Amino acid sequence: MIQVCSQCGTRWNVRDRRRDWCPRCRGALMAPLADMPPADPRWSTQQRGPSAPAAPPAWQRAVPRLPPGFRWIAVRPGAPPAARRPRRPLGPTPRYAVIPRWGLTDRIQTAAADEPAARTGPSTAAVRVALFVSVLVLSIAALVYVVRYVLLVINRNTLLNSWVAIAADWLGVLASVAAVAAVITSGVLLIQWLIARRAAVFAHHGLSEQRSVRALWAGCVIPVANLLWAPVYVIEVAIMEEHYSRLRRQITEWWIAWAFSYAASIVAMITSFATDPQGIANNTALMVFAYLLAAVAVAAAARVFEAFVRKPVERPAHRWIIASPDLPGRPAAPASAAPVELEGEEPAA
Repeated sequence: MIQVCSQCGTRWNVRDRRRDWCPRCRGALMAPLADMPPADPRWSTQQRGPSAPAAPPAWQRAVPRLPPGFRWIAVRPGAPPAARRPRRPLGPTPRYAVIPRWGLTDRIQTAAADEPAARTGPSTAAVRVALFVSVLVLSIAALVYVVRYVLLVINRNTLLNSWVAIAADWLGVLASVAAVAAVITSGVLLIQWLIARRAAVFAHHGLSEQRSVRALWAGCVIPVANLLWAPVYVIEVAIMEEHYSRLRRQITEWWIAWAFSYAASIVAMITSFATDPQGIANNTALMVFAYLLAAVAVAAAARVFEAFVRKPVERPAHRWIIASPDLPGRPAAPASAAPVELEGEEPAA
């Protein structure tokens, strides 16, 4: 069984097994032929002899038919095309013991990568809850000392039960401890919020904080000094945010209430060492006024805090609007006295 390659024309004796590809050029092998037919005598280049039969006329000639399995292949004239450049071997497949760090990675450039992270203070809800609880505890403490004063008045003529006296003493102590804890908690939260608010305001305006965190804490915590420096820090923030004119009244009221509360607390602490009945009664009355003034001061601080919270740092303090010239009370714009167009011309559209 013979198979001929369609590319190089090599004849291969495949015996009884049919093949598809040429072992030499990897070309397609044509259909197998058991025996090849004799060549066409017209293709012979030898000259015919005198006894050779004459060729049939042209009109009797038939188109030569190729044996089965052969086909005509068109070859362009001229020099053969240039050989293709062989591809460079890529080499072995790379292997990595770990996932490589290079590749298609998203490089996100952050403008503030080298800058310190913005200081975040307590949440608004936490500060509101602390202020509300402080006002409530201070009011309850003032009510407890009112009851204690009433019991002192009753004790002038009637001997009180020992359990009632012990309960009155311990209720006063517990109310004082709760009031001090509530005021300290709300004060710490307010200081943290003030520091974070100042950092946000200065960062929004592209400026650096003028005062350190330690200085802010010292100015708000040290007794007597905080009465002066804490309002100053708040005023500086209001001026930077350009709405101090609207907060001046709230800040002033808070400052005055805090000063009176400071004075009442100092006097109440000084008179708390009295041992005579009249001195104890006077101290109890002073404690009532001290707790009430402290509650008023905390409420005033809450008003200042809410005024700051209502206005975010990014929102401007002033909003510009378009005013119509036809509003009542506004003078109309003066009309042009001289015409713009020349005489005899129509006005422009």
